[in-house]
Formats: sequence, structure tokens, C-alpha cells
Amino acid sequence: MSLTSTGLITTVEDGVAVITLDRPEVRNAFDDALIAALTRAYDAAAVDPAVHAVLLRANGPTFCAGGDLNWMRRMATYSRQENLADAMALATLMRTIDLCPKPTLVRVHGSAFAGATGLIAASDIVVAVPEAEFAVTEVRIGLIPSVISPYLVRAMGARQARRYFLTAERFSAETALALGLVHEVVPAEELDAAIARHLKALKAASPGALAATKALIAAVDRPFDQTVLQDTARRIADQRVSADGREGVSAFLEKRKPKWGAA
Repeated sequence: MSLTSTGLITTVEDGVAVITLDRPEVRNAFDDALIAALTRAYDAAAVDPAVHAVLLRANGPTFCAGGDLNWMRRMATYSRQENLADAMALATLMRTIDLCPKPTLVRVHGSAFAGATGLIAASDIVVAVPEAEFAVTEVRIGLIPSVISPYLVRAMGARQARRYFLTAERFSAETALALGLVHEVVPAEELDAAIARHLKALKAASPGALAATKALIAAVDRPFDQTVLQDTARRIADQRVSADGREGVSAFLEKRKPKWGAA
């Protein structure tokens, strides 16, 4: 087992790389250090011959609340170039998960907001409990769901993305299932059994065939390229340093209404 100071626990158990978000004190929110650690964990799993599949899970009552407040405070002072580098790191994490040659699963035992929905959408198989809630909340603080948008739009479709990206409303696990963001919703007491069932099916398949099948799906789905990845990072960097972006993040951190929301 490898326990890091970034709030991430990684283990390999019976051919499964288990990656556990372990920052329950901040609802497993991620910052630049955790993003880097997650990227390294998925990269390591991708090349480890002992790993047949990768499972992302979390400790504590919340799956992941999105961005960490202290990280957001630092981002609020970043230059555009610093924001671009920061955004590219998150974009690279999403792409790393998406292109992982091993099957990737997510165990959603609690709510998932903002960037956490990108982690889910970039993965292969997602199982959630009925109590889980989801939301793409960026517009509420003057930002945009830029680097996670290719995966969310692919998962739920542009029509549904128009609603949930723009309203930032919370939606249930059953709605996430209907949208295609999650694959299965089961009672909490059945969550581990459902994950085990999917892992059993995956372990019965050829590792080479699984990797080739993932590559096949990517080829016929015509995924976005490096240009799009860089463009989405540019867009969120620009939004972070815009007047609305700075006002929205400041208002959020100061627990007040942003100027555009004033009565």
C-alpha cells in the first residue's frame, strides 16, 4: 500500500489498482497536489502488468466536492499563464483517465460536484448509490466547466449539457443514470457487490482485448485531439482571470452573493 501526503491512497488488490480519495475533512476536494498524484496513480496503473482494472473510490461521506477552497484562493491570485498551466494539469488528468488502457471504474458512494463529474464522465464504468447527488456548478462562481466538458458532453449529450451546465442545478443519481453519466444505481449495501460483479466480468476478459477494445471505441467515437485539450485549458484560464471569474470566486470564498446575482 502507498499512502501519500496528498490525500490519496493507492493499493493493488487481486489485480485491481484501487485509488482512494482520502481527504474527508474537505469532502475529498482536489487541489493541484492531488491532481498530480491522481495522474501519477493512473499512469502507474496503466503500465503495471499486475493491474487488470482501476477502481476510483473515496473515504468519508462525500465522493468529491470538486475544487479545494485553498487551491481556489491561490488560483484567484494566479496570472493568466499560471492559470493556463494549472488548467492543463487538470485537463491532462482527465485525458489520462480517458485514455487509460485498463478498464476504469468509479464507486460513487456520495455526492459529486464540479470537477468530480469530469472524473466520473472520463471513466468506463460508474456505479452510484441512490443518495448521491451531482452538479456541474462552475457558472455559479463565474467559471466554466471547460476541461471536463468534452467528457460530460460525450456522456450526457449536448442537449442535456445545455441545461445542467447553465443552471448548475443538482440532480439525483437516477437522473444521472437516465442522462448516461452513471451506468448503475444500487442501494448502499449492494454497492461493493455491484463493483465486484463488474470486476469479475472484466477479469474474465483478455487484458490485451480490453485495451484493444478501448482503443477501438476511441477510434470510432472520434475523440477530441490535443488542439481541443489545449483550447479547453485556454478557455478556463481566460475565464478565471476575467472580471466575472475573479468576482465569482471572490464572492464564493467570502460567502457572499456575486455582483451579478444581487437583487
